Amino acid sequence: MDTAIIHDVASKQRKAFDGDKIKIEPGSVQETLIIPLYGRKLCAESFPKLYVDTSAAEICAQLDYDFSDLNRQSESTFWRFGALEVAMRHLDMQWEIGDYLSAHPSAAIVNMGCGLDQSARACDNGTCRFYSVDLPDIIAAREELCPADERERSIACDLNDFSWMDAIDGSYGAIFFAAGVFHYFTFEQVSALARELAWRFPGARLVFDTVGKLGKKMMRASFKEFGMENYDDCLFVEDIAEVEAWVPTARTSSRGYMLGYCSMDDPAVTGLHRFLARRCDGMVKMRIVRMNFAS
Repeated sequence: MDTAIIHDVASKQRKAFDGDKIKIEPGSVQETLIIPLYGRKLCAESFPKLYVDTSAAEICAQLDYDFSDLNRQSESTFWRFGALEVAMRHLDMQWEIGDYLSAHPSAAIVNMGCGLDQSARACDNGTCRFYSVDLPDIIAAREELCPADERERSIACDLNDFSWMDAIDGSYGAIFFAAGVFHYFTFEQVSALARELAWRFPGARLVFDTVGKLGKKMMRASFKEFGMENYDDCLFVEDIAEVEAWVPTARTSSRGYMLGYCSMDDPAVTGLHRFLARRCDGMVKMRIVRMNFAS
């Protein structure tokens, strides 16, 4: 796809849910969005003092989909820890967005590989603008389930086709974030994207999550599910110096994914959860990477 398809939905009315549920067919693109959506719903239900997300439950309620298998799996300790991982990643991204907006209140917030994620909306200060970027069929599903409002724009494009950047107005600053997306890109693809953003958007911020070599090995089943047998080419970061080399003029830093931003202050977070969180930030090298581009 050579040119981004821009869906300017400023004049569209938000779709009102009228009781007719939206059918999700097994094996469809829409079904690939169910697990992260369900994970956010489970996060909010399992850790209500830590993570708030009413949109996930609202969207799930609109779907004609058999959640019984996910409901059964969600009872396990490790599934609930997976939900906690989702919660912490979203809180980390929201912290970074809020921090950037404190200095750039009218900035563009760009959700790269957005799926049905609503993290950007959770940070709305009334003056910022939102952009959601994903593949055309994903954007079509997103517009059906959670249409954009007057300060939002959906962009249907492959992230590796940099024409989508033409639609971003970074005049008042821009923060670009990718949650659970770059694991499926190669090192070269992500480094090229970072360099392009640094060139096009001086003063912008890029935020994304990574894992180390051990973490990538642990994700083999997920890679295969996406048809990526040659997962050895996919991004992993053992040393932040590797990322610093992408854009030497940027200020690059990282924090632990699970404990680097929040204390997980919720009575539902168990001792086992905290033990696993320390291992994730340590041995597995789950990190949130921030790149502040030079002005």
